[in-house]
Amino acid sequence: QVQFVESGGGLVQAGGSLRLSCAASGSSFSSKTMGWYRQAPGKQRELVAAITSGGRTNYADSVKGRFTISRENAKNTAYLQMNSLNPEDTAVYYCNGGVKYGTSWSSISWGDYWGQGTQVTVSS
Repeated sequence: QVQFVESGGGLVQAGGSLRLSCAASGSSFSSKTMGWYRQAPGKQRELVAAITSGGRTNYADSVKGRFTISRENAKNTAYLQMNSLNPEDTAVYYCNGGVKYGTSWSSISWGDYWGQGTQVTVSS
């Protein structure tokens, strides 16, 4: 199965920026919708950003205007540029790939594999 390795997390002050990377294995990366999830302690894992194989993007309201998802298919890598970070962004961030079956962003079927994620901690 396809595997993902997240990196780029760390400790940053409120208002700062981080760029996360997601390195994917396999040869099917370019055909997949990619997504970034995050999970804070005691909370459910939530989808924060997604990008289709054609470059269409979608963001959770909480990160809209601050985060940017992108991809470089030649490198089998997806990115999440996070700006204007606040303590509420503190979480473990994960990436995954999936297939989007329809026009709705809820129609994405995500893969079963989850990596270890990368920790993002935003201090106040």
